[in-house]
Amino acid sequence: MTTTTRQEYDLLGHRDVPADAYYGIQTLRAFENFTVSGVRLHQFSTFIRAFATVKKAAAIANNKVGVLNNTVKDAIVAACDDLIADKYHDQFIVDMFQGGAGTSTNMNVNEVIANRALEILGYEKGQYQHVHPNNHVNLSQSTNDAYPTALNVALDDYCTHLLEKMAILHQSLINKSIEFADQLKMGRTHLQDAVPMTAGQEFNAFATMVKKEMARIESTRALFHEINMGGTAIGTGLNAPAGYSELCAETLQELTGRPYYIAEDLIEATQDTSAYVALSGNLRLFAARLSKIAHDLRLQSSGPRAGLAQYRLPEMQPGSSIMPGKVNPVIPEVVNQACFHVMGIDTAIVMASENAQLQLNVFEPVIAFNLFTGMSMMANICEIFATRCIDGVMMNNEACNTEVFNNIGLVTALNPHLGYESSTYVARKAQETGGRVYDIVLEENLMDKETLDNLLSPANMVYPKVKLTP
Repeated sequence: MTTTTRQEYDLLGHRDVPADAYYGIQTLRAFENFTVSGVRLHQFSTFIRAFATVKKAAAIANNKVGVLNNTVKDAIVAACDDLIADKYHDQFIVDMFQGGAGTSTNMNVNEVIANRALEILGYEKGQYQHVHPNNHVNLSQSTNDAYPTALNVALDDYCTHLLEKMAILHQSLINKSIEFADQLKMGRTHLQDAVPMTAGQEFNAFATMVKKEMARIESTRALFHEINMGGTAIGTGLNAPAGYSELCAETLQELTGRPYYIAEDLIEATQDTSAYVALSGNLRLFAARLSKIAHDLRLQSSGPRAGLAQYRLPEMQPGSSIMPGKVNPVIPEVVNQACFHVMGIDTAIVMASENAQLQLNVFEPVIAFNLFTGMSMMANICEIFATRCIDGVMMNNEACNTEVFNNIGLVTALNPHLGYESSTYVARKAQETGGRVYDIVLEENLMDKETLDNLLSPANMVYPKVKLTP
């Protein structure tokens, strides 16, 4: 750790900054002011890379409109490239929870880029007359357009990562649906016996749930391609040169390969955070559905001898400090907990969006923190759930077959042929005597054995094609 310092000054006066630090005085003040969560900006490398990409695009656009010379532009671009290559991320020390609508984050970025650019040009850190955090790196910008644009770019990256992990989970569920395609089990409604189905159908339904949420998130990410660069402080474009906004968007397209465009109404775009609420809502919906899948697997794997025990989940670790031999469904349990958390942070995001005032939402930092956290968590959970649980699920075929063919719910398959009254009689007698539906139908001469066997075949019970006599 350095013991030497350099002196910098700002609106509030002079401060000593560590001599080897790439950040400057405004970052130092923010570091001291916001000891809130202990979660620092450097823990979100995706956001730092996105911010550097935005600053790079701004420098190139400023150069093209003639307000930034080639030497400074090239140095800023090179510094941004270092950040994009994951260098110097330890210099991003501000807390993710901060007042000021993200100004502390923006200045942390500006100062690191400026000092790295100075180093590239052969100057000492802090010699801002050559490359200045505000005059050059933040040229034609405000926190109020640079921060949300960087947030949009980062969320686009987070969406890509999440969708990749969701695809892994979807494929695992599809694989199980194929593996269990012909394996009968009892379906249940109200936690009571319903009618037979295959385990393949159950896992296919799970896969469909995940696929639908993938489509929703893919659709929502398009909202992040609208940016407000050039709106500066409140969307009026004060201090932004003519043509700068469009050049920023074009440069971002070239740098990322994504269709970024300038919002039609920059004043609306500067204060609006509805796209973040939409994404959070989709995350909440996905969390609700994924948690339901985890619940179902925990319930149906309960036992191993005194529960449903329809499925056997992979044994991941000993389950008790007191009960020898006990193994718990720890992966579905952690999936549930992650989903609970994501559903909870949606409330914080909605409140942060709704509590914006006038021309700016000052609460974007908590929105960013929660979206980054929630999306990372859901991506991790998808892969863990797939590789450490779904891929290793096994069926307890003996228990499932016994449940199906000894179950009173089997009479539902006979209802179209026997009629409701006769079917009710069979079900009641089976309930009272403990007998099997199959045996009672034959004993009461309600149907011949060949017809009964045909009706109760797996194909007819699971995919019924009933022809009723008029």
